[in-house]
Amino acid sequence: MSSVKSDFKRVTTNSVQEMKRKGEKISMLTAYDYTLAGIVDSAGIDVILVGDSASNVMAGHETTLPITLDQMIYHASSVVRAVKRALVVVDLPFGSYQGNSKEALSSSIRIMKESGAHAVKMEGGVEVITSVERILTAGIPVMGHLGLTPQSIYKFGTYTVRAKEEAEAEKLLSDARELEQAGCFALVLEKIPAKLAQKVAESISIPVIGIGAGAEVDGQVLVLHDMLGMTKEFSPRFLRRYLDLNSEISAAVESYVKDVKSRDFPNEKEQY
Repeated sequence: MSSVKSDFKRVTTNSVQEMKRKGEKISMLTAYDYTLAGIVDSAGIDVILVGDSASNVMAGHETTLPITLDQMIYHASSVVRAVKRALVVVDLPFGSYQGNSKEALSSSIRIMKESGAHAVKMEGGVEVITSVERILTAGIPVMGHLGLTPQSIYKFGTYTVRAKEEAEAEKLLSDARELEQAGCFALVLEKIPAKLAQKVAESISIPVIGIGAGAEVDGQVLVLHDMLGMTKEFSPRFLRRYLDLNSEISAAVESYVKDVKSRDFPNEKEQY
């Protein structure tokens, strides 16, 4: 297996599929604004997901359900303006595609035309196959999402690990194959047993990107704000914090307040 980073000038749907064929792991993070997207892109990330998790980390909602299509397009537009290399994938938000393939296509066209993104992502298996196929007829790439599907949180009632039982595991594997056959270029697996995720990755030819799905998949994705330690409350087993920005930002603000109050800021060199 090669661990050498491919020197793609632009990462495309073909690029990530080539990475799977070569055994190169795919790196993916979320981003929701121009400044952080530019930093993430320049650091060499392969895929940026403009996730509906913006509903949580940017807007403070308890779930991903409240965010609207207009808001997703706003965040996606901000990200696209900053990105020079990464593939930008945008979540179709709750209510913009479920149960209506015409609406799914309309929502996807709006995202692509108004934001300039490169692909859309949607949750679900056989239930959304018709929508996947309809979106693809417009030439819009689709990334699937199985396992824990946050838009269905009220159906499941919990964020616990999915597909631990045999019946649900078999359905997930079947759904993954159906999504591949329908034409999805990649698949996200969220919070499922590692052995099942490995089985899925070995059973289909499209890239499988995991979050809480073990190491034997084709790539990994995390929410940027969680990975940077900006959020404190969310601490699942699969999360590795690479920084503690919450504490660092808090300390910086405290220092600024102190300097302003003490009249230390601005000093003579910091004024005109």
